[in-house]
Parts: sequence; C-alpha cells; structure tokens
Amino acid sequence: MKDAQAAFYDSLPRQRDFTLLADPARFTAVPDDWALGVADIVDSTGEIAKGRYKTVNMVGAAVISAMINGLRGKEFPYVFGGDGAGFAVPAGAVDTARTVLSETQRWAAEEFSIALRGALVPVSDLRLAGKDLRVARYAPSDGVDYAMFSGGGLAWAEAQMKAGELLVPPADPGAQPDLTGLSCRWSNSKARHGQIVSLVVQPTENATESDFADLAQSVLSASEGLDRGGHPVPENGPPITWPPPGVSIDAHVSRAGRNLTLQKLLLMGQNLLIGLLFKTGKRLGNFEPEHYKRMVSRNADFRKFDDGLKMTLDCDPSTLAQIRILLEQARGQGKIRYGVHAQDEAMMTCFVPSATRDDHVHFVDGASGGYARAAAAMQD
Repeated sequence: MKDAQAAFYDSLPRQRDFTLLADPARFTAVPDDWALGVADIVDSTGEIAKGRYKTVNMVGAAVISAMINGLRGKEFPYVFGGDGAGFAVPAGAVDTARTVLSETQRWAAEEFSIALRGALVPVSDLRLAGKDLRVARYAPSDGVDYAMFSGGGLAWAEAQMKAGELLVPPADPGAQPDLTGLSCRWSNSKARHGQIVSLVVQPTENATESDFADLAQSVLSASEGLDRGGHPVPENGPPITWPPPGVSIDAHVSRAGRNLTLQKLLLMGQNLLIGLLFKTGKRLGNFEPEHYKRMVSRNADFRKFDDGLKMTLDCDPSTLAQIRILLEQARGQGKIRYGVHAQDEAMMTCFVPSATRDDHVHFVDGASGGYARAAAAMQD
C-alpha cells in the first residue's frame, strides 16, 4: 500500500495558491485500482433544525479522523463536507475503509442517535459510469495540505449512496472507530466584516469544465478582495473559553466506552489547563501556545473544490452582492446550481495528532448550519 501511495498521492505537487485550483489542468487522475469512499448524515438539515450544528460537523469529521487513524498516518486524499466526507484509498486500504465506514456508522447511531450512511465504489466503476475522479493538493501552510477533487465522480458516488446503492452496512453493536485526536474545543469565531457566508456551487450537466473553471475563478477573484481572502478564523486563532462549548460532544467522542460523566469531568480539567496556557502564553514542554494558535488559523480548511466549490467566508455585504450576481448569471444560463447560507459565526472541528507539531487539521463551517443549509437552499 505504501508503494502505491508513494507512486501517486505522495508525489503530487502541493499548490500554495488556491485560486490556481480553478484550472482543471492542476488535477491528476486517481488510479483505476483505487476506491472512493463517501459518507453523509441522513436528514442533516433536520438535525441542524434541532440545533445540533456541532454534532453534525463532529460526525462528518469523524469519518476522516477514523480513516487517518486506520491508515496509521499514511497520507490519502479526503475532503470534509460539513455533514459528511469523501476520500480515496488504494486497493490495499479498501478493507480498512470498509471497516471504518461500518464502525463509524454504528458509533454515530449509539453515541448521538444520528443515522450516518457510507458507500464504497472502485474508481474503475465510476469511470464506466461516465464520471472521473481527479485530485490535487492544496497546502495552506507547511504543516498540512488538503485534497481537492474534480471530475464528477465524488458527486456521482454521493448520489448513488443517497439512492441506496453501493452502501456499506453498519458494524455490529458496540463497534468503536479510533477517533484519537478528534475534538472541538474552540469557541466560535464571530464575523468581523459582515456575516459568515457558507457557499456551495455545483456545475450542471450543461456546464463544461471550462465554464465552471471560469465561474470559479470569478468568484475566487471577488473573494480575494476580502480581508485575508475572507478567512473566517482570526489570524491569532479562534477564541477559547471555559467551560468549552463542545465539551459534552468531545466526551462522547473520546470516552471509548468509558463513563460519560467522568470523561466530561476529565476534559473540563484538561481544557482548564489548556485555557490557562493560552491566556498566559507560557510554554509547556515543546508546546508553544502562541505558535499553535497562529497555526490553527493558517491550517484552517475554509474553502475547497469537491466536484464544485465550497467556501466559508467572512464576507462584507458588497462582496456578497457581487458574488450573488456572478452566481445568478451562471444559474440563469443553466451552468450551475448554488446555495448560500449566512450566519453570525464560524465554527471548527479539529483533528490534532500532536499539539507540538504543525500538522493539526481544522475543518471550518458556518456555525448555524453552514454547508448543509447552503446545500439545502440550492437553486437550479
């Protein structure tokens, strides 16, 4: 498996300029013998309507966390979708992917009463269906990079899964995926320039790759005029408060069958120490709080390509109006479907393999439904 990865994903260039990823030529075809995995929450909009924003994001990110741990740190392409995730793995990792999808479904049902579904499909099969799977790597910092997907294969697999095809069944009761490193300790980041805007744009069958690339470039150009390109997380990191807002969810994630109340008390103590370190800025061993906070912001995944364009932006009214005009023009030509959801705050769900390294991953979404609500508001 290591050789297969080294021959493909590990060798892909890491792009530092996100705007260049609007060019389809920046993407490379995933090998035929790989497999594509997808997962999402059934009726995520209903869960969000109950106020379970953080829980929805945590379950979506759990799929990625469990896959990273299941592959023991070996790099593979993945994307966070708010209420779900997508990833690709070589043939030697398909059994691991199937186990992760099965166990995470069972865990989501037992810990949160959330119905998660998952599916796997060989890349060769989706190409037989007339779709493709291409990937690129975007590195917002030297510490991490994120996969970007194009070719229509990811969207096709998600549609097949929602239609009841290609499904991976849940594991037996009591199954526990390895979610070490998954957390949501930060408080939400308030909009500083207007509103936090969650944007989902997908090409229609009438759009050529060139059509969508041109639109994406126009939207990105508009957003580049925002402070830090619309980055919703402050440069010195999001706020941290005590008690942390997601401590109950964190306890469900990290207890691994242990007593929930005791795990919550343990996390409260840990977060009190962490909060004091951030407040004083004092080092603890190799942990440097100020450096860590800056890296949290730099590593944050607030925009992505996943057979479309998704962004969570701190956006002023005039820029949002400009972006809406661009989207409406393309929608009127039958080239895209899009949805927008505005809210006051952004939130993060994090995967931190080690607080003393710079490879911690931070998934950003709007704090009151974000991508899921934007997708539900899609306009044809």
